Amino acid sequence: MAKRDAFRMAAVQAAPILFDKAASTEKAAALIRDAGAKGADIAVFGETWLPGYPFWVEGTITDLTWEASAAYLENAIEIPGPETAALCAAARDAGVDVVIGTAEKDPHTEGTAYCTALTIGREGEILNRHRKLKPTHAERIIWGDGDGAGLRTVPRPYGRISALNCWEHQMMLPGYALAAQGTQIHAALWPGWEKTPGPGEYCWARQHLLSRAFASQAASYVICAAGLRFEKDIPERWRPLGVWEHTGQSAIIDPRGEIIAAADAEETVLIAEGSLDIVRAAKAACDIAGHYSRPDVFDFAADRRPSPGRAGFFDVETAQAADEAGDAVSPDESAASSPSPKRES
Repeated sequence: MAKRDAFRMAAVQAAPILFDKAASTEKAAALIRDAGAKGADIAVFGETWLPGYPFWVEGTITDLTWEASAAYLENAIEIPGPETAALCAAARDAGVDVVIGTAEKDPHTEGTAYCTALTIGREGEILNRHRKLKPTHAERIIWGDGDGAGLRTVPRPYGRISALNCWEHQMMLPGYALAAQGTQIHAALWPGWEKTPGPGEYCWARQHLLSRAFASQAASYVICAAGLRFEKDIPERWRPLGVWEHTGQSAIIDPRGEIIAAADAEETVLIAEGSLDIVRAAKAACDIAGHYSRPDVFDFAADRRPSPGRAGFFDVETAQAADEAGDAVSPDESAASSPSPKRES
């Protein structure tokens, strides 16, 4: 098939500077500019790339575990913030859209982090923020539950893009929500490794399997961006927590579910060409939310309202004034918020 409406995708596979959000941001900005120099339209980093995946949650809990968790919260970022401003500037300078995994600090309590996929446009603006709906297994020690606010596709000049974190691809319904919005290029963010499981193992990443399944079912390109972390990348202070190396093995997958580019266990900016003609052909074969669906049998809805804070506070004077005026006041820190959007089907 002739490849019209072509675009170029990049999976950025590199080690962050663990526990150092400033240095990691600086490295990410350089990698974004590198992807732009290679002609990428979109560049994708792995899960919580900034400031790194919390590898110690799989280990035995010791005093050092809590020290590491405290340091991790200290280096989680707020959105927006100085780190996102630097990333936006890099995306604008490079002329490339960016999806990057971040540990996002809850701005209210500063005691919870979210596993967040952040989408930044080449114009230098934040386009979407998706917090991982359900952290997997031991990740629940360090990350909070996200919401559906970021379950949306983003139109770009070359195609409609989307993003999910790791085992959100195992959940099925988040992927369906994005397929129903016509995703064409999907960012799949992973900690980064392919392994051969033992007979008694049931929980491991399966990044290629699940990314390929998403590509085939959604009839979308998938940029399977995997993290990279070797023992040498772990600061000496934290090595007693255990060393679980992430060996990358990023891949770019076409809408048939076939791998068209793959990386080894090394730092690289993996590049592959895509075409909307191929997306259209795959969707013509099977559009799971269109002609290959049965809306008379199945009903699907996604609540995309942002999750409210865990606690609400009323300003008494503001509430009394609102009562006198006949207005309702939402219990948030400003005592004035816009109405929540309706549930979307």
